[in-house]
Amino acid sequence: MKIRDITEFLDSEVHPELQEDYDNAGFLIGDPESECTGALVALDLTEAVAAEAAERGANLIVTHHPAIFRGMKRITADTAAGRLVMRVIREGLAVYAAHTNFDNLPEGVNGALTTQLGIEDCRILRPLPGRPQGDAGAGMIGRLPYPMPAEAFLEQVKGCIGLPVLRVSEAAGPVVSRVAVCGGAGAFLIEDAVGAGADAYLTGDLKYHDFQQAAGRVTLVDIGHFESEQFCLATLYSLISKKFSNFAVRIAEKGRSYVNYM
Repeated sequence: MKIRDITEFLDSEVHPELQEDYDNAGFLIGDPESECTGALVALDLTEAVAAEAAERGANLIVTHHPAIFRGMKRITADTAAGRLVMRVIREGLAVYAAHTNFDNLPEGVNGALTTQLGIEDCRILRPLPGRPQGDAGAGMIGRLPYPMPAEAFLEQVKGCIGLPVLRVSEAAGPVVSRVAVCGGAGAFLIEDAVGAGADAYLTGDLKYHDFQQAAGRVTLVDIGHFESEQFCLATLYSLISKKFSNFAVRIAEKGRSYVNYM
């Protein structure tokens, strides 16, 4: 089996055509005609993940975040990014990314997050224009199985996400029933969450004035960028392993958030 067999299958499932204009998803590095010896799924391409792929004998790394994002004018050993790309090429690895297209799929990043949180009856928060209703778009909103006191809900979120702490606005109300989410950086959907009647909106990378914007209208919860997206790795793993049942695919054990909590 060739690298191309895996990447073309992924194209058919995660639809790179749904990526945002600024994005760089899809097959990014490597020789598509090389024999594929295994795949490793990770949120980011890092030195540790590249080393793990080599150790496991996998020459395809499937990531969420693109290894080449805003463009590289030079690939040299003078930068960490350049050294990483050089290493990947030198070791014969290939890299594929499912980024904002996977964010926009209902079964992608946000579908995995809502499942982890136990949110039901979900729909797209901001549908992509020109697409069938509910087909694709940013964020999701649904409801809890039963209304919960805000404090109890936040404690439950910490347990589900695996976080010791949360950054939270002042509670907009004493009870949480409708919950909106956006994996990754989702401040751009605050007004959508408010307009959709969300009691709480969970996302990452929030700034001080984002909390000010939400005050009194929705309980805004920063659950971290990595933490909000980590559950999509199991979805990517499942896609590949179900299609290629005799193929070695694993979720990286050395993938880590760049942010630590102390």
